[in-house]
Order: sequence, then C-alpha cells, then structure tokens
Amino acid sequence: MKNKISPFHLAIPVNNIEISRKFYQEILGCEAGRSSTSWVDFNFFGHQVVIHYKPKSEHSELHTNPVDGKDVPVPHFGVILPWDKFHGLAKHLKNKNVTFIIEPYIRFKGMVGEQATMFFYDPSGNALEFKAFKDINQLFTK
Repeated sequence: MKNKISPFHLAIPVNNIEISRKFYQEILGCEAGRSSTSWVDFNFFGHQVVIHYKPKSEHSELHTNPVDGKDVPVPHFGVILPWDKFHGLAKHLKNKNVTFIIEPYIRFKGMVGEQATMFFYDPSGNALEFKAFKDINQLFTK
C-alpha cells in the first residue's frame, strides 16, 4: 500500500452491552476504551468500533448476496489483516468455538487478488468479515 490508511470509525447496534463487550474483548481480543452504560469504544485492529445498546428488534430480516456459491450477509464489516495474522485468528476463533457463517477459505487461489476470508456473527447478529490478501498491493487490483 502506498499511503498509511487512516483508522475508520464505525458504530454498531448491540442488544446486550455486557455479552457484546465480552465477545469483542475475549473472543476478538479488542481492547476496550471509553464507555458508558449504553456504549463501549473498542480498538478494533487499529480502528474504532463502538457498540451502542439498541433493544432487540422483533423484525430482523437477513439479506444475503451470492458470492462463490456462498450466502454473504449484507450488511457486514470487518478488517483486512496480514496473511499470517488472519490464519492465526481463524485458528483462535475455531478454538473458541465461534460458529462461522462462512468457514475460512481462499478466494482467487493463484490469481490476482488471492485472498483468505471468513464470516461470523457477533452476539447481537452483526455480521463480520475478516480477510487477508496474499499480496496486499493487490487490494484494489482488477
């Protein structure tokens, strides 16, 4: 990558602050920052993700789009990790018995843009995707 990437900020709804705090800290290893009874800041791999309490909705429609014959949840968010860190996290998540929406796998193997990806939900149903590029310089290559 040519330029250093600025951290993003993302606020997401959760229906239980304490269960979500535990997930982001203990499962994903994110350090908690400022907080109140209704929100918590996290260092999400160098970015700022804030969980905000929102009561559970009775009507929650799941939408997916087909990618590689898999149902990718929309919306979703995540981070691109270095190749080795991605595989270490995938192993860690399996050891923590995280249920994957899409198990870790390699897309575009041996091609431009070769990448590893995996999807899973947090305790409030927010879909997360983590990925890694074999060559990070191909992040936006067509």
